Amino acid sequence: MLQYLVGRMLQALLSMLVVISIVFVLTRLSGNPVHLLLDVNATQRDQEILTRHLGLDQPLPVQYGIYVKNIALGDLGKSILTRRPVAEHIWERLPATVELGFVAMFLSVLIGVPLGMYSAVRRGGILDSGARVFAVLGQSMPTFWLGLMLILFFGVVLGVLPAGGRGGLEHVILPAFTLGYFTSAAILRLTRSAMLEVLGSDYIKFARLKGLHEQVVLWKHGLKNALLPVVTFAVMLFVQFLGGAVVTETVFAWPGLGRLILESITTRDYPIVQAGVLVLSALYLTGNLLVDVLYSYLNPRIRHAGG
Repeated sequence: MLQYLVGRMLQALLSMLVVISIVFVLTRLSGNPVHLLLDVNATQRDQEILTRHLGLDQPLPVQYGIYVKNIALGDLGKSILTRRPVAEHIWERLPATVELGFVAMFLSVLIGVPLGMYSAVRRGGILDSGARVFAVLGQSMPTFWLGLMLILFFGVVLGVLPAGGRGGLEHVILPAFTLGYFTSAAILRLTRSAMLEVLGSDYIKFARLKGLHEQVVLWKHGLKNALLPVVTFAVMLFVQFLGGAVVTETVFAWPGLGRLILESITTRDYPIVQAGVLVLSALYLTGNLLVDVLYSYLNPRIRHAGG
């Protein structure tokens, strides 16, 4: 187990180094931020001074080496625009993204698991057909379009929910549902498939022969054994929410990390873009590692096959 864990951690570190390198190159390809910081009347001398001050006059390999060394020392640098430490910007925005991710995951599980279970129980019926339509729509509907329609209907026409921003619980409902609808459809289909397999097993038939109430059979014996893939999938969903909420945060003006990265891309604020992607990648790889360890613990054949 220890050998498997060390191997997975080394793979995660290598993946992180690849991400760091790709983001570094892509941010440099977007252009020089000096032109956005200076006035239109700035001279060539002014541009050279600011470029030297920001360290952008160094060759790219030198800049890359300094960047990697600073990351290893825990220094994410300073924002080009605000000159504040990048870490301050990240920690200001990360809680909003985590909050949105938690609520979206909760809604995904709350909607997807019961619908998936009863869809399997009523296979071929009206509920099953409706659940499958719900799943198809959820996995085919663009996130930005769904968000705009929810804003139009609940925020403008009915006026019952705020159209954007972050405040009380009512502010998170629309963005969380927008973010969680796609994944609730995926959880629905996964739960349905797992339940269909479980319901055909011998111990479910035996539980029914014992005269147990149908709800006890479904919830205690059926769903309990079908939840393992759903739980591990939900963990990965939460990590993906943290990195995939850029569109949702932008549509609803949600002050999260994804929106910060997008704003920094438009202003060519390299340090924030690099640090934001670094944090999201670290969270994703950590979640992926936890899921791998959980699976290897529950199924030893996985770690034996991997190492």
